Amino acid sequence: MSNDRFYKGMKVRREVLGDAHVDRAEAAKTDFDLQFQTLITEGAWGTVWAGDGISRRERSMITLALLAATGNFEEIPMHIRATARTGASKQDVLEAFQHVAIYAGVPKANHALKLAKATYAEMEEQDQ
Repeated sequence: MSNDRFYKGMKVRREVLGDAHVDRAEAAKTDFDLQFQTLITEGAWGTVWAGDGISRRERSMITLALLAATGNFEEIPMHIRATARTGASKQDVLEAFQHVAIYAGVPKANHALKLAKATYAEMEEQDQ
């Protein structure tokens, strides 16, 4: 793991998801999923999220829309929490999910909005 892309990816991952999340994920890593976790760190975080072509705010909106559109709902709360670090507002997220409703289906957007609302409520509760 002396790969620059891995280290860059880990830095970006921590900046977007927060140290606590990454520390939990790293602690759960085993020999079985080490190669997969490395792939995610290098590919998603060290390449895609580390790019300078669009902002992290825009990446958050695109990621949330893609997760919802493809029905990969389990990662939506994690990426909603990340918006606190990427600058994507609640309105940005709503706009992204409205696109999902039109182009991928209302039920997917509706479920994504339900998850977002619950996650935002948890975040607000933690801030109090």
